[in-house]
Amino acid sequence: MLFLDNLSVGYGAPRGAVLDALHLTVEKGAFICVLGRNGAGKSTLMRTLSGLQPGLGGNARLDGEDIAAMRPQSRARRIAVVLTERGTSPGLTVDDVVSLGRQPFTDWRGHLSPEDQAHVKAALDMAGADPFSGRLFDDLSDGERQRVMIARAIAQSPRLMVLDEITAFLDLPGRVEVMALLRDHARATGAIILLSSHDLDLSLQLADQIWLLDGQGKLVVGTPASLIEAGDIGRAFDTPAVQFSARLGRFELVQ
Repeated sequence: MLFLDNLSVGYGAPRGAVLDALHLTVEKGAFICVLGRNGAGKSTLMRTLSGLQPGLGGNARLDGEDIAAMRPQSRARRIAVVLTERGTSPGLTVDDVVSLGRQPFTDWRGHLSPEDQAHVKAALDMAGADPFSGRLFDDLSDGERQRVMIARAIAQSPRLMVLDEITAFLDLPGRVEVMALLRDHARATGAIILLSSHDLDLSLQLADQIWLLDGQGKLVVGTPASLIEAGDIGRAFDTPAVQFSARLGRFELVQ
């Protein structure tokens, strides 16, 4: 479903490519966590795969179509994006914001059909945002807003969902719940879900596959178990003070 063909991502001079010549295939229904240190290029990669930022070379294709060349409405019907930025929606209720996920499928009047309304209600329930229904979006806490934005993405019924650091404002139970529901959603619908995260422990427990950015322009891809066994996790994250224990599957302070 998703094919990266010699894709390079980054910026113009002087910074240049952050990741170069990526070549891989992602099957439908995959829940993928994108990991790496700050500045490794996670957000740059996610924005490029969302069509929000042009690549420097090659392409990323979804269902055989170049994402960068998609028309805006076609892209909106197939790709949902949730970013870390704290958005505002003056005057809009939670229901209004989630309903925007159905906008690419409505007529020119933006009228929601009964099917659209069913998608919205199901998305609110799935994301645990139904208790906020009817409230003004701007009155919500950061964690509540993230649940609403996840609900909007689910309501969009995308083939690819790109989520950049969306668990940052959630407490630990909330992070576990959201990551588990996204994994289950991918498996139930066949959508590909890419989630960048600093929550290494949960990512290693829940992801089907890890995309690991090593900070040196290299993307290492594998299952959590294979990357732990090969020592890739430790090489990417170890510091003189903290090191990853492959035996325990977690970080430990260096004595």
